[in-house]
Amino acid sequence: MHQNDEILLPLRERLTAPPDYSPRHPLVARWRPASVDDIDAVWEIAKATDAVEHPNYIATREEVAEELGYSFVDLERDSLLAETADGRVIAAVLVVEPPRKETLVREFLRGGVHPDFAGRGIGRELLAWQLARAEQKLAASDEQLPGWIVGYADERAPRRERLLRAGGLEPVRYFLALERDLSEPIPAVIPSGEVRIVPFAPELSEAAHRARDEAFGDHWGSQPMSDEQWKAFIGGSFRADLSFVALAAGTDGDEVAGVVLSQVNEEDWTAQGFTGAYVAALGTTRAHRGRRIAPALLSATLQACADRGWERVTLDVDAENPTGALGLYTRLGFATTTRETGLVRVY
Repeated sequence: MHQNDEILLPLRERLTAPPDYSPRHPLVARWRPASVDDIDAVWEIAKATDAVEHPNYIATREEVAEELGYSFVDLERDSLLAETADGRVIAAVLVVEPPRKETLVREFLRGGVHPDFAGRGIGRELLAWQLARAEQKLAASDEQLPGWIVGYADERAPRRERLLRAGGLEPVRYFLALERDLSEPIPAVIPSGEVRIVPFAPELSEAAHRARDEAFGDHWGSQPMSDEQWKAFIGGSFRADLSFVALAAGTDGDEVAGVVLSQVNEEDWTAQGFTGAYVAALGTTRAHRGRRIAPALLSATLQACADRGWERVTLDVDAENPTGALGLYTRLGFATTTRETGLVRVY
């Protein structure tokens, strides 16, 4: 892969945009872009697909609405629905290019085929359309950065991984799903130096956003979140009462040195088989690493969930995380449950 310090020509000079791909399939009477009026139809597909591929977490309607509503998603050009002759939407896909780009231009392949129609070749047609659209978007970019087309496949969805591989994406990273049983003792962790762990609050949101971006800056594939993405992230299933911020004393007052950001979707509890929260982000800024801030933040979330009588806390981690996060989680009692593959085509 390209190194971040490599001098590259702009993507538009390195790629030639392919023509539009026109999918065909005997079961599909109409292919069309999505609109905001299709939120429920897309959500139905997402729920059905998630229930097969990763039943422990199901997309919410709000999450679907957010993705379809982002200002940087051009639904007319970046989305495609497949309809049967009776008007049923049986597949929905998106190509999403997040707006902030420091070291990468990423095209994410979202969506899929309703399980009732899976395995019949519709997914191949949709992927061919997505790949063509993703390359068109990369070929229109002036960025002098590597371009990635990115897809993910849970180990419980081998068909998804085979499809992405057939489309020329290569498995390059693995992510582990971890669980922590809250019936086990939770250690109290005190960070070193003048650091306080405080609950997340609206007045800390902007600084927490900056700290999150800085903390994840050296993680695989990570780029800063736009203000629009951040607003969506701390809405919906985000739980401020289970999220915490580390404040470190500095010469100009306190600064945010780390964050733990949690989400709760009670609709997932039945399929999971337990009550609990999901840790969506945990990070410490580079200047403050090595001060036990991350374990202190996570311990606070674990205790807050245990105090509610919940049973487990879950999270995902890059198996090759450069900051040693997997070791941290293991020491705090987390155990691996499932694995997800990150697949990429690099330009």
